[in-house]
Amino acid sequence: MKVFLAEQLQKANRAVASDNRRLLAAHGVTAINIIGGPGAGKTTLLEKTLERLAGRVKVGVIEGDIYTTRDAERLDRPGVEVIQINTRGACHLDANMVGQVLGELALPDLDLLFIENVGNLVCPAEFDLGEDCKVAVLSVAEGGDKPAKYPLVFHEATAAVLTKSDLLPYTDFRPEQVTEEILGINPELDMFLLSARSGEGIDRWCDWLERQLARKGFAIA
Repeated sequence: MKVFLAEQLQKANRAVASDNRRLLAAHGVTAINIIGGPGAGKTTLLEKTLERLAGRVKVGVIEGDIYTTRDAERLDRPGVEVIQINTRGACHLDANMVGQVLGELALPDLDLLFIENVGNLVCPAEFDLGEDCKVAVLSVAEGGDKPAKYPLVFHEATAAVLTKSDLLPYTDFRPEQVTEEILGINPELDMFLLSARSGEGIDRWCDWLERQLARKGFAIA
């Protein structure tokens, strides 16, 4: 029987992802894998989220990029552990990359770990990193045709965030139509329309994060 290389790679990745998940669970850390295309607003969303959670939730960030540390530098602030992974050409993070840096984080001191994946709507959706859930990020500036073109990320996600709502007057993006299309792919998704710049919708997003933390017994004071 032939076993294709891609199948072998996925099997190996799933095994490491399971190890990562057990390690995170042992420390009560909730991990969120943030997936979206370049310029979707992932880092800006995390900046605003870190501001809202400061002093209430102990947060770590694994920042995935092909090159540079620019996004990691934007997220680096007191009380937040940030680790950069540069893939140097790979279009996604995999479980082994994440597993190699988990030991650098003070996991016993963390409640929430964000993993910002490499900017890509395709490849990251295929790789389990050991996270509790994937969050798909799509900006209104990218166009409403993306869910139909790249359905896997929405199928695999637990939530979808439509960002840059402040730009809606300048686009032909129709949130209701796009939301309907996304829910047609995955009816169980939690949907958010927000603007990290203006703060619109951020509270509802942070409330959702609190609910994910609560699944592991963490209560925000």
